Amino acid sequence: MSNPEPGITGATGNLGGRVARRLAEAGIPQRLLVRDLARAPQLPHARAAAITYADTPAVREALSGLETLFMVSAMESQTRVEEHTGFIDAAVAAGVHHLVYVSFAGAAPDATFTHARDHWHTEQYLRASGLNFTFLRDNLYADFMPQLAGEDGVIRGPGGDGRVAAVAQDDIAEVAVRILTDPAPHAGQTYDLTGPEALSLTEVASILTKATGRPVSYQNETMDEARASRAVYNAPEWLVDAWISTYTAIAAGEVATVSNAIPELTGHPATSLEELLRRPV
Repeated sequence: MSNPEPGITGATGNLGGRVARRLAEAGIPQRLLVRDLARAPQLPHARAAAITYADTPAVREALSGLETLFMVSAMESQTRVEEHTGFIDAAVAAGVHHLVYVSFAGAAPDATFTHARDHWHTEQYLRASGLNFTFLRDNLYADFMPQLAGEDGVIRGPGGDGRVAAVAQDDIAEVAVRILTDPAPHAGQTYDLTGPEALSLTEVASILTKATGRPVSYQNETMDEARASRAVYNAPEWLVDAWISTYTAIAAGEVATVSNAIPELTGHPATSLEELLRRPV
């Protein structure tokens, strides 16, 4: 049975935008929940409402009448969990029935990737909220792999010989739309969304080289080297820790498991990094 007008957060971003466009192409009404109405995509059968991730009367009003809600994570910050829990409170108060939350592979209180800990705390809060929920535990985005290489074509990080089962955002969006349009069978489910193979960073570099014609290589860093190479950004320590822990999570094997969830939910194989890079931009 179809579900009327899901709410889509992050519609101005890469993943939420993909979900919103797919819903629009299918002729499904939706409510785009964005921080800046001027940036909301102009899509058929869509209307926009301004929100922040908080529990305020305005946010509750923006969510009023929604049965299903797609929630991408807030911007990386030290208050992200508090923003998430406030938004979940608003969803409960507004009468939302089912929340589809974009989490991360291996979310746990002691995950190596520091942001995966935020996702675990959000999952736990959502489990206790009384809402129906579905967790999409995405691996690292395959779409982001080209950006790992610096201007000199070198991927630098303490990833060791670890592997990453990076997932294409289009595949995640396809899964999300299937759940949003028929959420009941997915209530209480956690789906690990990955690519079809786990690649070492040396293999990632080789695939990038072949796809772009630009030489790309991988340099395994020590922790001290990783901090030194990122010092130029003058970022706060918690953010540098997060950047580096992307690689140490790879080294620890925490993003190496390949899942069958995408083939099972979409009916087609998950997109490989090589295939993704061949697609027209």
